[in-house]
Amino acid sequence: MKTIIIEDEDFAARRLENMIHDCDISIEIVATFPSVKESVAWLKTNPHPDLIFLDIQLEDDLSFAIFEQVNVQSQIIFTTAFDEYAIKAFKLKSIDYLLKPIVKDELCNAIKKYREMQLPMQQTIDLSSLFNLINQNSVRYKERFSITVGLRIKTFTLPEIAYFYSTEGISFMVIKNKSEYPLDESLEELTRVMNPKDFFRINRKYLVRIESIANVHIYPKSHLKLELSPLPKEEVFVSIDKVTAFKKWLDHK
Repeated sequence: MKTIIIEDEDFAARRLENMIHDCDISIEIVATFPSVKESVAWLKTNPHPDLIFLDIQLEDDLSFAIFEQVNVQSQIIFTTAFDEYAIKAFKLKSIDYLLKPIVKDELCNAIKKYREMQLPMQQTIDLSSLFNLINQNSVRYKERFSITVGLRIKTFTLPEIAYFYSTEGISFMVIKNKSEYPLDESLEELTRVMNPKDFFRINRKYLVRIESIANVHIYPKSHLKLELSPLPKEEVFVSIDKVTAFKKWLDHK
């Protein structure tokens, strides 16, 4: 069986790839893609695999955009961090899913199911209905974070937060007073639950609050370097493919 992984978080993609091989070493992972654009380009020029593991929220769009451009011939297992309401929608539409963080036993069971199918099953996806359910009902923006610090629980409200960043698969919340705290949520999950009017995912590692941007420096070839407050431990650039959207976000804000 051949499969591809469409997932915009490097750590999540590698973890899923390792677990797939743990479940069934004979599965060939043909490719991994982080975006709608790259996935569409590949699917238009290559034979479709037996199975696709498809994240819902990719770096450039919701993955439903893939189906608008390609008649996908593969079976789909969605990987999602959406809440219980959206999961019920998946069940009603008879779409397979794995809730993040993915549990290996559940992954192995899903793969086994496809292995045991005698004939290819026609998977009917009411994309429009499912998209509307997710888009309208599953997003609830966070207003505060509770962090365990030693034997105490500290609560931080949005005005105290400067930005979030991820390193080695761990997400951190940086406070205006320069303190930072590890979080259980991935940067992908944080991007989904933070109000997009205030926060923007500038690249794979940083989700920034507009008030934390002290200056924007313009470099050749449309590169944008951000000066954040408090200062991060590294230089921070806006991904080239996000520059246009970032400028629009600044204007609308």
